Amino acid sequence: MIAGTIGGRRNRQARRACQNTTTALAAAAESFAMPLTSGAYTHTGQYFVRFRVGTPAQRFVLVADTGSDLTWVKCGGGGKRRLFRPEKSVSFDPIRCSSDMCKTSLPFSLTTCPSPASPCAYNYRYSDGSTAQGIFATESATVMLSNGQKAKLKGLIVGCTSSFGGSSFRSSDGVLGLGHSGISFASRATARFGGRFSYCLVDHLSPRNVSSYLTFGPNGALFPSAARETELLMEPRLAPFYSVGVSGISVDGEVLKIPMSVWDVGRRGGAILDSGTSLTVLVEPAYEAVVSALSRRLAGVSRVDVDPFEYCYNWTAGAKVRIPKLVVHLHGPARLEPPAKSYVIDVADGVKCIGFASAPWPGVSTIGNILQQEHLWEFDIKNRRLRFQRSTCAR
Repeated sequence: MIAGTIGGRRNRQARRACQNTTTALAAAAESFAMPLTSGAYTHTGQYFVRFRVGTPAQRFVLVADTGSDLTWVKCGGGGKRRLFRPEKSVSFDPIRCSSDMCKTSLPFSLTTCPSPASPCAYNYRYSDGSTAQGIFATESATVMLSNGQKAKLKGLIVGCTSSFGGSSFRSSDGVLGLGHSGISFASRATARFGGRFSYCLVDHLSPRNVSSYLTFGPNGALFPSAARETELLMEPRLAPFYSVGVSGISVDGEVLKIPMSVWDVGRRGGAILDSGTSLTVLVEPAYEAVVSALSRRLAGVSRVDVDPFEYCYNWTAGAKVRIPKLVVHLHGPARLEPPAKSYVIDVADGVKCIGFASAPWPGVSTIGNILQQEHLWEFDIKNRRLRFQRSTCAR
């Protein structure tokens, strides 16, 4: 990488020829999409998107994550996964640690600067304790437009990760940052394509050959007459997470007794949507109310012990038991009514568990990807609206 940087004069000349704007094709097309699949085949609770970065394009499989804003690919760290080769990309341009961007605009950038020419380095930390270390650069990505043509998205902030910690990234080549911030892929792409992005998460246990799409720009599969809508909250305190206003949760029509402060960002509560987290995590007052209501109605089914869940059941014996209906009531008339398999989840043959985890209060609750599955979600960044509807995610 160092050798490529020192000898980059020739590359910079090539970059000047392709800077400034996206291609005319990008201006003419309304949207682009990337294939999106469940990571169940890798035994992870993530969703993967196919991503092409660099010039010429190098292909990678990244975690689609609305809970972070840095897009990065592995440039080192060993293992058998693909590695990005920055020296083979004429559009790779490291950001200097002496630059204003490094000093003021980039999250988790390190304050030490060995020399003005040194690249801007990061130590990015995730809420689950995972970390990624590397350098920031500007780079290009290749996308497939809705008119069937390819185009380049230029000037993207991309991390070149040389080392990482934790188990979150062992099965992928990096992360596609979809959170709200000035550096995220979502903010850069939506600024050029309709101010919105959407995704449909297939069943989290789907095999590798079942896919849907992550779409930037208008999505023809979203029907206004069928979609529910609520305000998309982009609270600075919770950045880069997207949050939603929750008014309550009901089980079989019974509105549970959960303090409203649990959903109030101003009182150190709130609820976020995170495609990079599998289970839905509720702070203690909400968790206790939801799990108690569900377990009370499943009391006739014999229980089994499965970590890390509190309530699991031998479903061979309880196959004919009706699963209670859970509804998350959002601000306005919007109601998230997930299928039963999204909250009483399959964890083994003949075993189901109440699929929630608890978090300390005060704190923020997380609507994870399992509760989001088999819904089409549209994040309208421009108008700050969240729209969603039930869907098979078939294309």
